[in-house]
Amino acid sequence: MKAIRFHEYGEADVLRYEDTDVPAPGPAQVRIRVAGTSFNGVDGNIRAGLMQGPMPLSLPHIPGLDVAGTVDEIGEGVTELKVGDKVVGFLPFGDDGAAAEYVVAAASGLALAPETIPLADAAAFPIVGLTAYQALFDHADLKAGQRILVNGADGAVGGYAVQLAKAAGAYVIATASSHTSDDVRAKGADEVIDHTTTDVVGAVTEPIDVLLNLAPIDPDTFAALAGRVGDGGVVVSTTVWMPAPSDDERGVRGIDLYVNNDRDQLAGLVDRIDSGNLTVDVARRVPLNELPAIHKAAAAGSLHGKIVVVP
Repeated sequence: MKAIRFHEYGEADVLRYEDTDVPAPGPAQVRIRVAGTSFNGVDGNIRAGLMQGPMPLSLPHIPGLDVAGTVDEIGEGVTELKVGDKVVGFLPFGDDGAAAEYVVAAASGLALAPETIPLADAAAFPIVGLTAYQALFDHADLKAGQRILVNGADGAVGGYAVQLAKAAGAYVIATASSHTSDDVRAKGADEVIDHTTTDVVGAVTEPIDVLLNLAPIDPDTFAALAGRVGDGGVVVSTTVWMPAPSDDERGVRGIDLYVNNDRDQLAGLVDRIDSGNLTVDVARRVPLNELPAIHKAAAAGSLHGKIVVVP
């Protein structure tokens, strides 16, 4: 089969489009004929060797953490899925990924794919959708009527966070740029702060219950925004290289988020998509052999929107 692999850590040019063996499913696994995977920012960090501590790999390695596709072979003991099922999933960080024509995965970690969007496009949401869901409900315990500030609402995770928070009945304040403000507002934000022209800290004039940080941020600005969180509130951040501020005296918790695969939560997101209550955005679809160029564009800061990669 064709796959993208890297045999050493480094810049985007270590990625090779090459032939490799078709994997066989082991016990409790299925093999998926890949319809699509997607690019996530962490993919570039893994390829560059920046995640070797928490995510050790055996090289060569196939990237691609999100997968959508069709089950084409089942391993021993699999009863929950059958050949022909269309599935979606978030693959373990250390395993070979879905930037290939086929991938194997634990059946227990996969959900049936949405029926209302193209199968390849379903690869756009597992990691980012789960990140948003877990940030809001597993960690922040967001409730109706609470006020939340989503910093970086115009990013891949932010779009889901805004939609999910609004659906939960929260009052959503979001940061975006002048180019993305309308889209963030359309996703349900009650207030949108243009971070390119406005002092975000000064614009948040009333206490918030939850601060969800999804974007690189100056430490002083982060601390100041955390100061806008009311007593007993929560700061959740995906920028794990910069710990989320906390304030024990005021009971403000700081949580650094590491996303986990959760089949039930994934299935819940699928239900929201199929019921029309969660929108999956795809900026562009590219063939598998162009994935190195996507990594290169991301490293240069010129990649915008969610990219789906199609074998």
